[in-house]
Amino acid sequence: MKKVAVVLSGCGVFDGAEIHESVLTLLALDRAGAKVTCTAPDIAQKHVVNHATGEEEEEENRNVLEEAARIARGSIESMNDLAPDEFDAIIFVGGYGAAKNLCSLAFDGAEYDTDALIVDFIQTAHEQGKALGFMCIAPALAASALGSKGVQLTIGNDADTAAALEKKGAKHVNCPVDDVVVDPANKVVTTPAYMLAESITQAESGINKLVAEVLKLA
Repeated sequence: MKKVAVVLSGCGVFDGAEIHESVLTLLALDRAGAKVTCTAPDIAQKHVVNHATGEEEEEENRNVLEEAARIARGSIESMNDLAPDEFDAIIFVGGYGAAKNLCSLAFDGAEYDTDALIVDFIQTAHEQGKALGFMCIAPALAASALGSKGVQLTIGNDADTAAALEKKGAKHVNCPVDDVVVDPANKVVTTPAYMLAESITQAESGINKLVAEVLKLA
C-alpha cells in the first residue's frame, strides 16, 4: 500500500485549496488503495475571501491548517510535524491558496517567493526519490523548489504564468486539461486542472491521470 501525503493550502478556491481538486484527488487515491495523510502548514492565511461575493474580508483572520481540516473532515496533520520519508509520494492540490499562502505568486508574479517549509519539504522529498504531483497553480511550488533541476511541468497554456515559472528554471510544457506532463528524471507529475477546466468532469480526467502516474512512480 502506497503512503501518500496530500498537501492542502486552506479551504476554498479564492484563498485556500480548491475543494473540487482536493476531493477528486482524495477519491482517486482511495480508489487506488493508497493510504492518505492530509496535511497543511500551520500558518496564517494571507487574507480571507468571501466566496459568495468575491470580496476580501479585511477583519477576518484564519489559519491554513485549521481551514484545510474542513476538507479533511478533521483528519489532518501539520506539515511542521511530518517528514517526506514517511511517504512514498506527495501531491500538492491547487487553488489560490497555493499561490497566496504557500508562495506569493498571486501577489508578486515572477518575483514570487515560496514558504521555506514548502521548499524544504519538496527538496527533501526529491532527494529521497519520492514521487511528486502538482496540479493547477501548484506547479509554481515545484518551479521554486526544483527549478535548479530544470524540472519539466505544466500549468496549462497561460503564457504569463508559464514565463514566471520558467524564470525559476523550470521548463514549461503546454498541456490540455485532460492530460499530464511527466518528468521521469525528477519524478514530478503535473496537470492543469482548474487552470483550464470548465467543469468538474474535465478537472477529474487530468487529476485521475496525475494520481495514476504519481503512484506508478512511487
